[in-house]
Amino acid sequence: MDTWFSIASLSFTLFLLMDSIGNIPLFVSLLKGFNPKTQKKIIRRELVIALAIIIAFHFFGKVFMDLIDIKQETLLIAGGIILFLVAIHMVFPSPTFKQTDTTLSTQNPLIVPLATPLVAGPAVLAAVMLYSEQKTQFVALTSIVIAWIASVFVLTSATYLKKFLGDRGVLACEKLMGLLLTLIAIQMCLKGITLYSLSLKEFLG
Repeated sequence: MDTWFSIASLSFTLFLLMDSIGNIPLFVSLLKGFNPKTQKKIIRRELVIALAIIIAFHFFGKVFMDLIDIKQETLLIAGGIILFLVAIHMVFPSPTFKQTDTTLSTQNPLIVPLATPLVAGPAVLAAVMLYSEQKTQFVALTSIVIAWIASVFVLTSATYLKKFLGDRGVLACEKLMGLLLTLIAIQMCLKGITLYSLSLKEFLG
């Protein structure tokens, strides 16, 4: 039961971080120059690339952190700050950020900006590196795949969802996810500060 609760919790967190609902307007804008069939093909390709990037950080992120001597508490606090900034942007979106260069809508985007940073962004990669240390391989990888599948469903249906929800509906969903993400970010920072306090107390004796 605890394993499946952890999977559900982590999947939901990663889904929020991927911000697939908040990315609907950007995906629609960037791909408006293509027919629906080509749009879905591009989205699926970019999401597969994003999944590959996320899994790479899951397996090799800790090795990189150890190489540059970054501790878990540092990653927790830094990850929490990044999540908080992402959450603030989701709750208070900048109008200029939603605007897209019209020339991009006629080009076939590869890796940037759809795969990364829109899906596999800094917040997702930081969280994946962090949870790869805290969770078992089964929990972490299953959660990544579930969150990714949910994002695939949302983004391949981006055009239809935007029509169904409307601009106000998409914005409301994004604000709600931003609020939940704010709570997760603060919790991460508090946990990082607690770990740092304990390690400092041990160091000072």
